[in-house]
Amino acid sequence: MQRRASNTGIIMVAGQKVALGRPHRHETVTVLVSEATLAIELTGGDTKVVRRTTTQPVRSIKGQRPRIATSVP
Repeated sequence: MQRRASNTGIIMVAGQKVALGRPHRHETVTVLVSEATLAIELTGGDTKVVRRTTTQPVRSIKGQRPRIATSVP
């Protein structure tokens, strides 16, 4: 699945917040989910593995970029 990091470099997967750090803000990262861990593939070939703290299922597969509001004439 994919997630897009926030302004502060945080992503949320299955109800769990994971801090990647400010250098990764606005990046789209790939997350591999297993029963016990989250493996986050960062740019540059790095991988961060985090232990899962929730048992919630994943609801969204694709991370979305923020929508831009259109101006009304």
